[in-house]
Amino acid sequence: MKASDLFIKALENEGVEYIFGVPGEENLDFVESLRKSSKIKLILNRHEQGAGFMAATYGRITGKAGVCLATLGPGATNFATPAAYADLGGFPLIMITGQKPINKSKQGQFQIVDIVQLFDPVCKLSKQIVNGNLIPSLVREAFRLAEEEKPGAVLLELPEDIAEEETDTPVIPPHPRFYAIGCDEVLTKAAEKIKYAKNPLVLIGAGANRRNIRRTISNFIGHLKIPFFVTQMGKGVVDESSEFFLGTAALSDKDYLHDYIKHADLIINIGHDVIEKPPFFMEHGGPEVIHINYKSAKVDQIYFPQTEVVGHIGLSLDRLMDLINEPTSYSLDSFLKVKKNVNEKIHAGSDSDVFPMKPQRVVSDIRNIMGYHDIIALDNGVYKIWFARNYPAFQPNTVLLDNALATMGAGLPSAMMAAMLFPNRKVMAICGDGGFMMNSQELETAVRLGLNLVVLVLNDSSYGMIRWKQSGAGFPDWGLEYKNPDFIQYANSYGATGHRIKSAEDFFLVTNEAFKSKGVHLIDVPVDYSENVKYLITDLINHKTIL
Repeated sequence: MKASDLFIKALENEGVEYIFGVPGEENLDFVESLRKSSKIKLILNRHEQGAGFMAATYGRITGKAGVCLATLGPGATNFATPAAYADLGGFPLIMITGQKPINKSKQGQFQIVDIVQLFDPVCKLSKQIVNGNLIPSLVREAFRLAEEEKPGAVLLELPEDIAEEETDTPVIPPHPRFYAIGCDEVLTKAAEKIKYAKNPLVLIGAGANRRNIRRTISNFIGHLKIPFFVTQMGKGVVDESSEFFLGTAALSDKDYLHDYIKHADLIINIGHDVIEKPPFFMEHGGPEVIHINYKSAKVDQIYFPQTEVVGHIGLSLDRLMDLINEPTSYSLDSFLKVKKNVNEKIHAGSDSDVFPMKPQRVVSDIRNIMGYHDIIALDNGVYKIWFARNYPAFQPNTVLLDNALATMGAGLPSAMMAAMLFPNRKVMAICGDGGFMMNSQELETAVRLGLNLVVLVLNDSSYGMIRWKQSGAGFPDWGLEYKNPDFIQYANSYGATGHRIKSAEDFFLVTNEAFKSKGVHLIDVPVDYSENVKYLITDLINHKTIL
């Protein structure tokens, strides 16, 4: 068989369902092998970045590596941002790129970039396939590395002449992975610290969002009756309607929930990675920190845990509960006081009828529209902070946001992937006008795929987060405003349905009706970000701890 046929068989062997991409002439053997003999679906995107974000989100939600395809040169370089997105965020991703023939080529250096070396810093493995017989072992290794903790990106480059080679090498069956549990010596030490703490606090980060450990973390919190808070990427790992939920650390310091973080004498840090924006700053003499994760802690000037439990998070927590083996009783008076203050402060303005709409009202209305299992996918902008703080998540992967690379342009492709995987759930992409326009062409892909999806465009005709930072730094308001297309006509031109909100009262009704109508809908919402300075800068600077 041809090496390209073997590559497809190796992907089928790994359980691949979709390949997202923009093929080029260097991939044509691969594409033909896919066409003639495979059940794997090719999802044709309008830009390689959209394909990469969709594949990475597939990996994020399922735990199985998503696969994307691009040609050489500019096609491959367009994968750079999705690769970094997956690498920092911990999403398993396989990128397959083409290349000119490596044994004999008549095109000189036309379009040739050293893609393997270029991608090495943002991949767990970046490799050119130089012999068709190596495909089974390289594909198996690529999936093993991409899915193994910490998950991330892998790139395989398939040159044209290698794809044409004849080979009869068999594929290598995948096998399950088993993670060790933290040793009893360190678990006993951690159990003693938890038992004798007066005000312990659990932090849940992105690394805790793994299959089959939600129940254990929830049991750990409920059994020991310990308050918890989450990072932005830890949202939904434990049901945030819990009586023990303090809030989301959407800011690194001086937010209302930091009153209790500073009051804690022990922080049990489950699955946090310093790659994510810090939820608190460690200080010498501050609360002790127990690090519980699949990987040891990357020591940083603001993160240097005193105790590390390295191993399978769920099994380690089960063992911790066994070792504590006696009822715990912590005073929750201070926690309840701070929790009440957090809720009052962050939800102020959620019923405002002011138009353009206040962010608090937008978040509140969307939370009332979306059900327990429904999904929002956030692009990157200042609104991400509002949703992280004000939007409670009840299930894992129901708030898809990126607080590692924090790239713009990922919101729409991420929502499209969620809509493909969960056609019976409501799915909403939430984008600023700036981020939306970076991959807005994928609206055509969404319509072509027949997805049910609502795309919310928060319109302030500027790069709003940078304007907020500009204002906070005391600089003049300059250089960050632009003009948008008519988003309604823009959506309609792709075959989607556009809606323009003209009052705060309209928003809930129009959005609810869009979900009922099915298909792809774009909703243009003028938003007033004047609240940013008040609620995200001024109030926090002037805030005095209530404890």
